[in-house]
Amino acid sequence: MIRNIHRHKILWLLLAILSLAAAGTGVLFPDIYADVFSIELMPGTIAQDMMTIAAALVLIVCLIGMKQDSMVRQIIALGVVGYLFYAYGVYVIDRGVNPLYFLYMAIFGLSFYTLVFGLTSIRPEPLNGLRIPNALRYVSAGFCLLLPLVFYPLWSARIIPLIQNADKTADFYSVYILDLCFIMPAFVIIAIKLLRQKELGLVLTPAMFILGCTLLLPVGLAELLKPLYGSAVDPGGMGLFLSLSVLFIILAVLFLAVLGKKQAKDI
Repeated sequence: MIRNIHRHKILWLLLAILSLAAAGTGVLFPDIYADVFSIELMPGTIAQDMMTIAAALVLIVCLIGMKQDSMVRQIIALGVVGYLFYAYGVYVIDRGVNPLYFLYMAIFGLSFYTLVFGLTSIRPEPLNGLRIPNALRYVSAGFCLLLPLVFYPLWSARIIPLIQNADKTADFYSVYILDLCFIMPAFVIIAIKLLRQKELGLVLTPAMFILGCTLLLPVGLAELLKPLYGSAVDPGGMGLFLSLSVLFIILAVLFLAVLGKKQAKDI
């Protein structure tokens, strides 16, 4: 599916190794965040590092035996790379200036160019003639459109008071930037391509669902870590984000199952 897959595999492996080093250090030595993030943000920070370790390991597993026509593995890899771009974009933009900051910048920059390189190298021909069941296609497209409809007004409502007060100190302001400038427009574009049954939409939809799951899952899991930092668990917030994560992964699995059957028939 992706041209010159051996080159992409080298970049993906490098990203996985760098991410394991950065996230592993954060989990083993959480004190590196002591002077960077407030104690209220520590549960989310550690949960994200734990998610990064899992994502990097999944990426390495996908690389084992990956070939030019390993469509499902490559889609999963694209989703993981997208997650790494977002996760380390948060650390870089929010100035998590601890001793690993240059490593964060390296992962952020490398993941961006690796993602662009991967997306521009996709050959849609293997997906010619593929038809996703209408129910799955419409539900997935509707979900992709629902997220921008929710988060554009939500994040805008939080940004407007910051603009009015000239407040530049909001925690994790990077989330607003990454969501409104990159993630939400991507969901809209993918939804349109999916509704038009374009091949690229069929590839990017499960990749975006994997990205969505890996972003939201640590937010829910962070609630379980709050007691370690003297905060109370919010059952409602945990349930919401875990439920959305499960929905994302279910849709991703259903999509990948359809694509896997297509690939099996072509072999």
